[in-house]
Amino acid sequence: MDLQLKDKVILVSGGAKGIGEAIVRSLAAEDAIPVIIGRSKEDNQKLEQEIINAGRRCASVIAELSNPLECEKAITATVNLYGRIDGLVNNAGLNDGVGLENGNYEAFMKSIHSNLVHYYLLAHYALPYLKINKGSIVNISSKTGITGQGETSGYAASNGGRNALTREWAVELLPYQIRVNAVVVSECWTPQYERWIKTLPNAEETLAEITNRIPLANRMTKASEIADTVAFLLSEKSSHTTGQLLYVDGGYVHLDRSLLRQ
Repeated sequence: MDLQLKDKVILVSGGAKGIGEAIVRSLAAEDAIPVIIGRSKEDNQKLEQEIINAGRRCASVIAELSNPLECEKAITATVNLYGRIDGLVNNAGLNDGVGLENGNYEAFMKSIHSNLVHYYLLAHYALPYLKINKGSIVNISSKTGITGQGETSGYAASNGGRNALTREWAVELLPYQIRVNAVVVSECWTPQYERWIKTLPNAEETLAEITNRIPLANRMTKASEIADTVAFLLSEKSSHTTGQLLYVDGGYVHLDRSLLRQ
């Protein structure tokens, strides 16, 4: 399907690896111009050059998104490059395991800054340009903000905030015809997820237990499946969709757990 994203300039925070990388690749394949925002110059440029070598377009901006000033600079740098912004994908973040019992104020606030505040700041600074082109925002969220997980208060609160901001912005930006949606991720196989699994004492058994709980085909979600949904939401093919939380998770969050016994 041609999503008609050709020449659209779309920012992707945390776009150098994992789900962000998959989103950048999907957008490039649609002839959009993804702009990677990330802290690692090496990681950013590696993916950027790979996409350019494949005959597509891509750019990158170095930014530590926990620093509010660098969020603004990332938007300014993109506008200086292309003169426009057509879409924003808020994706950067990390399940940092800041819990309630074993956490503290400093760690909790750091988690909020690392996982939520830059979603607001990037959208705030990009908004004047999104208004010009009736752009679109997609927030990447996590099941932790819906179901809870345990021992990750900071990350769960951040994702609850991401979901709330999705609905809030969808309402506020109606006059500008800017659509705002979220993709809620559950168990998605990424290098980060793989590293986490390997830290567990019974890694293979745990992975098998998790995948067995995913109703559709008993397998992990692919990053490319998240990415293709994001590309669709950014496109005019979803022109009357806003304020939605889409679960690309093989039914993990919502389908009845009795399915596990079938």
